[in-house]
Amino acid sequence: MKRLDPYLILLILFSLFAISPLLAPGYFWGAHDGRHSVYFLFEFDRSIQDGIYYPRWAPDYTFGYGYPMFNIYAPGALYVSEAFHLLGFDFVTATKIVFALAIVLSGVAMFAFIKRLTGSSQAAFLSGLAYVYIPYHIADVYVRAALAESVALIFLPLTLWGFYETVVRSNRIAIVAAAFAYAAMMFSHNGVAMLFTVVLGAWVLFLILGEMQTLERNTHHASRFIRLGLPSLAALALGLGIVAVFFIPAVLEYQFVRTDQWLGNYYDYTNHFAYFFQLFSPAWGFGISNPGPRDDMSFQLGVVPVLLAIFSILAIARNPRNTRRFWVFFLAMAVIVAALMLAISLPLWSVLRPILSFAQFPWRLLTLTMLPLAALAGAIVLTDEPDNAAHHFPLPTILLGLLIVLGSFPYLTAQMILEPQEGPVSILGLFRFQQSAGEMTGSTSTVKEIPDWSPMADVYFAGKRLRSKIDYTHIDTDKVWIGVLPDFAGLHANGEQIVYHAQEDAVISFNTFYYPGWRAYLTKPKTTEIIRELPLDVDPDDPLGRIRVHIPQGQEQWLLLRFDDTPPRIAGHWISAASILLALGLVIWDIRDKGRRRKDKG
Repeated sequence: MKRLDPYLILLILFSLFAISPLLAPGYFWGAHDGRHSVYFLFEFDRSIQDGIYYPRWAPDYTFGYGYPMFNIYAPGALYVSEAFHLLGFDFVTATKIVFALAIVLSGVAMFAFIKRLTGSSQAAFLSGLAYVYIPYHIADVYVRAALAESVALIFLPLTLWGFYETVVRSNRIAIVAAAFAYAAMMFSHNGVAMLFTVVLGAWVLFLILGEMQTLERNTHHASRFIRLGLPSLAALALGLGIVAVFFIPAVLEYQFVRTDQWLGNYYDYTNHFAYFFQLFSPAWGFGISNPGPRDDMSFQLGVVPVLLAIFSILAIARNPRNTRRFWVFFLAMAVIVAALMLAISLPLWSVLRPILSFAQFPWRLLTLTMLPLAALAGAIVLTDEPDNAAHHFPLPTILLGLLIVLGSFPYLTAQMILEPQEGPVSILGLFRFQQSAGEMTGSTSTVKEIPDWSPMADVYFAGKRLRSKIDYTHIDTDKVWIGVLPDFAGLHANGEQIVYHAQEDAVISFNTFYYPGWRAYLTKPKTTEIIRELPLDVDPDDPLGRIRVHIPQGQEQWLLLRFDDTPPRIAGHWISAASILLALGLVIWDIRDKGRRRKDKG
């Protein structure tokens, strides 16, 4: 039985200091996305509890008008959080558990990647530790409370590792592993994945150019390039296929949400370039980014990681274990990405705006500096001598590990609050959060005026149960009667069902933002068995862009309003299912091949 690497155990033990603030009572409600992370889970759980196992619609977003949050926002971290919530943990505790796991597992992932590149557990230990304790990683958790981004950090080194294997040791397992790593990164945070894909492309190209020198010289350059690149291309295609259930609708239906509120005004990236001195300033804060140099949060690369990166030049000169090319790549990556955070890169931002605008803030590219700086931290202890931790750990490695921890130890604090000003996690708390902060008020493309309150909020604040989202103010009660019966009164995440009597054809408006997928049907009484679909549109004069359904006259007609899958969503489901089956087939094929080869040798 293979022993667990002692350096990996040591890394996990050292990483426990990084999660210590999470063990304190309360939660960092005042962090940038602290409340978002909890209330995203609250909304996600609403759908799961209704039996919607791949949620796309957040019904209580924007005071109850709803928003397709999970159709355009990668839900991977929420699935993990929901699993802990279903095990019995409350929303806050489940969120804190996922933050803790993300911190520790990110270090483990970096350890595995660097050990594969170098064969050195010592180098992998320092790189993994640096990845955990780089200041921006700590800020990402305790200042920004960016849950999805924190989870995505696990998969950045795993993705580089997976695609490394597709180039240097191409086989079916390598392709599948790389595909799943990439898919997991995309499913955790699509914004990070989009930015990191550029880095990934550079990494694969760098590896291919290096490996081309090892192939037979009589092969044409183009043939060698294609031969080395095809497995990586196959892994990328398979990865996108695996995550198609999210990726395809997110891309094709993104046009149906308003983006101006997230990309303009305060969020205009031109106001948030970092200043050169901020990359090295040890100043710390729990506030937000401001235009100009007086920001209330840190944009530092980290004194210790930068010093270790400088000393990695020694490894470049020595070329231990023939790894020079990797350190050169990571050093160049760190410098280039850091430069992109400065105002001098504005012309490039203007050209690459369709990609870089997803970062919102140029300083968010600190996410991409973490990986190369962490990788370089391990280079300083890399030698041509084999590691030996069977009986003791080398003192220099331990001291460097302590230096990494101590360099960020002052930042390991969180502004814990026992209960937020909005009160306990609930729909009332969510509406108070939206009201006080103007957050979680996303709107769809049909909305002309973003509301700051709603009739649904009035119902909840009156201590009543919301029975329906019908807008009764536009209904002639002398001609149309609407009933919401007890058995069907539950307002589900993806729609509702009512019974009505109408003396003539009429229109029923619902206090729900329109978005592709909303459909209305006549059904048989007390069932969801569809008789026929009803016309559904948006009143062009309605500033809220709400759904309205055209109903035919009749007695005891049953109307079902439901958020259904669209063609892109259906295609995404099928492509993901087919891709996962293909990946499993490749694994089984590989296992059977290995079994036959062992049998033949025996």
